[in-house]
Amino acid sequence: MPEGPELHLASQFVNEACRALVFGGCVEKSSVSRNPEVPFESSAYRISASARGKELRLILSPLPGAQPQQEPLALVFRFGMSGSFQLVPREELPRHAHLRFYTAPPGPRLALCFVDIRRFGRWDLGGKWQPGRGPCVLQEYQQFRENVLRNLADKAFDRPICEALLDQRFFNGIGNYLRAEILY
Repeated sequence: MPEGPELHLASQFVNEACRALVFGGCVEKSSVSRNPEVPFESSAYRISASARGKELRLILSPLPGAQPQQEPLALVFRFGMSGSFQLVPREELPRHAHLRFYTAPPGPRLALCFVDIRRFGRWDLGGKWQPGRGPCVLQEYQQFRENVLRNLADKAFDRPICEALLDQRFFNGIGNYLRAEILY
């Protein structure tokens, strides 16, 4: 299951792979996905990403002069058990590509795809991080440390450490495999 480090790497992948690409057209959702439609269409836009704990935010930013004119749109992804992003040729879409962003001509005909074989992954419109999650262990270390130290009297810390590590209010991005590695 993708956790904090994997989502951080996924955001780096999206930023590096899409840095020089211009996307265009509608965002396409697979017919089998139960996630919301993404009401975004632009003749030219860029994609950037950031990660926080077990969430990844994509920002679709229209370029100056793109039609129709609109504000940037942010989506927050949770990868579930098997979610990932892949950049593939447009003609070779992965079987479980549930959300697709296509590049605009004249560049290479590619698609950035959110691929999720088990369909546990989710995306939300609006770009807000889930409330109730603490600071990211990787990106916001000082705030993470202060949050834990400030809340040491919380009943969550009366439980065994193996349970406390899974509390996302304090250890955002830590899941079962990281817990096992930390405690080994």
